[in-house]
Amino acid sequence: MGNSKPLKTDAEHKAALARIYELMDARPGTLEGGELDALVGSVEVYESENVDMGYPGPVAAIDFRMEQAGLSPRDLVSCIGSQVEVAEVLSGKRAITPLMAQALHKRLGIPVETLLRPPTALPDDWSAAYRRDGG
Repeated sequence: MGNSKPLKTDAEHKAALARIYELMDARPGTLEGGELDALVGSVEVYESENVDMGYPGPVAAIDFRMEQAGLSPRDLVSCIGSQVEVAEVLSGKRAITPLMAQALHKRLGIPVETLLRPPTALPDDWSAAYRRDGG
């Protein structure tokens, strides 16, 4: 896998990911470092054309914005309702209603469409493709 030929199949993609993990400690400017750079570039091109990474689910978007703003779940009570309801929303046990989505949009700046969108599932073999052992 030392060259930077385009990846054409899922098998080549998995093999490239496995090799990338083997080369993670390679130093820049070495043969291994060059191979790592080439493989990363090939994987990026392949994934941009072939792998649907999906969008973050509503809870992931809320968690991200809370972390950015230094907020706690208690800070969302005014948007969602009680502390119990906040906990249920953040755990995925309670759906976000349109009214909650509007309030969360005003508080956190997350688009209402994102808050009301069901989470996109990743392909079944996604996590296996990214493990060190390649599957």
